[in-house]
Amino acid sequence: MERSVFGQLVVTFGTISLMAIGGANAVVPEIHRQIVEILGWMDAPTFARLFAIAQTAPGPNVMLASIVGWHVAGTGGLLVATAAMLLPSSVLALACSRGLRRFGDNRGVRIVTLALVPIALGLMLASGAVAALAADAGLFGFAITAATAFVTYRSKVNPLVPMAAGTVVYVAVWSAGLL
Repeated sequence: MERSVFGQLVVTFGTISLMAIGGANAVVPEIHRQIVEILGWMDAPTFARLFAIAQTAPGPNVMLASIVGWHVAGTGGLLVATAAMLLPSSVLALACSRGLRRFGDNRGVRIVTLALVPIALGLMLASGAVAALAADAGLFGFAITAATAFVTYRSKVNPLVPMAAGTVVYVAVWSAGLL
């Protein structure tokens, strides 16, 4: 039996939300895989544009699910994808916080919580790599992405500053016909 678009949004984002250790940005590679490669709802450059919009707009990173839902099924898709991304992980977080309050002193629980830190960081790094590759901006675009990440990591400059500078450089090089 084939699911409706709304049913597929619920299954896809509901499942992904339970893997979002480190937040919504940690699961961007899986969202990309599901939406672009498996379901074929859009191509990689469209996904990269939607990801960029979600990242530059004010609000939570979970907006990627909302924007994808809107792109796929309009306002109803936006509402369904947002709820599917928020509800399962919120219920799990509530249960975990209660469990941590009760069993937080347990050695095994402390080990698991410490082990989740590198997992979350690795997932976020993978998200950045998937977004950079999906943008398909070539070697020059990848170099700008790497430079932006480096400046953001090594300085206390607001990330929007190197992002804006990278955008200006890319547009200038593109306008000059060098790309």
